[in-house]
Amino acid sequence: MRPEETVPGPRTLYDKLVDSHKIRDLDADGRRVLLYVDRTVLNEYTSPQAFTALREAGRPVWRPGAALGTVDHVNPTAADRTSRMPDAAAARQAAYFDENCRDFGIELFDVLHPAQGIEHVVMPEIGLVLPGLVIAAGDSHTTTYGAFGALGFGIGTSDIEHYLATQTLPYSRLTPMRVEGRLAPGVTAKDVVMALVRRIGAAGGTGHAIEFAGSAITDLSVEGRMTICNMAVEAGARGALIAPDDKVFAYLQGRPRAPQGAAWDLALSAWRGLASDPDARFGREVLLDAAAIEPMVTWGTSPDQAAADQVAPGLTSTHSGVVHRPGAVAIGGGYLTARHPRTGSTSARQVRSHRQCCG
Repeated sequence: MRPEETVPGPRTLYDKLVDSHKIRDLDADGRRVLLYVDRTVLNEYTSPQAFTALREAGRPVWRPGAALGTVDHVNPTAADRTSRMPDAAAARQAAYFDENCRDFGIELFDVLHPAQGIEHVVMPEIGLVLPGLVIAAGDSHTTTYGAFGALGFGIGTSDIEHYLATQTLPYSRLTPMRVEGRLAPGVTAKDVVMALVRRIGAAGGTGHAIEFAGSAITDLSVEGRMTICNMAVEAGARGALIAPDDKVFAYLQGRPRAPQGAAWDLALSAWRGLASDPDARFGREVLLDAAAIEPMVTWGTSPDQAAADQVAPGLTSTHSGVVHRPGAVAIGGGYLTARHPRTGSTSARQVRSHRQCCG
């Protein structure tokens, strides 16, 4: 440890997690580090090349017990589960994944396993996502785990290979960003994050790890917080964090892979200190008037093209033959006509409320 690091100044939660997992600096200013990664979850879609490379190099997986495999990208969504897949390429991917997990000693939740599901849900459900951990996986929405005070981020196939072989990753520090606000009645977690993406843009979080704070966040359920952190990637963020609290601890207690007994008490004592220091400095702070956020819907080709569920600037509704004044149109399904602000030309597109398409 360098002398200037022995008595650190106020730090964000993000900085604390990176600092506690840093093995060594990889450049002179400490922006690039070798990071220890606690766990990963593997899927059949982004892992094949990594396993093939390990085989060709004759390398084992360094810590097989720190990885979990679950089939969740190419399998059918039919209610009746079956190991047979109608798509031959998907079937081959699932079969090769089974072979890889078996050969390298990694636990697998295949399509017939009772706990199989979407990886971002499976990991917390069984208690493998815990506050203070660093988790990297081959899916950009690994940011979901920030809802538990864990640093999660997506990685590519070559990084998956590096992780499996060494339990580490070369990592570039991000700039902490904090988003705060309060939540109005009837507004969901998805509305909040859609409003944020509209506010800062689809690339507004690029190079940042976003910490969400304030009553708009603490009032949410754990599942709502997972939604917020999952969708932070739609603003370009590579990390999202929420300081863990009693809601998180209650969610995790008793989960099959979570600490039990005396280990739980010890962990809980450490977890309660996972928060940004009061005087921590963020590279950017965004204050959302969350109380003014209305139910939102995205209507275009980018996640920052969002509007309140009642009005969308610059659109004219032709639903049911009703034409509203330009610049204010009701949304709730049907067709919208988008009017170009300069040329006046129009183009029709069909839109659906996010509640219709995403639950």
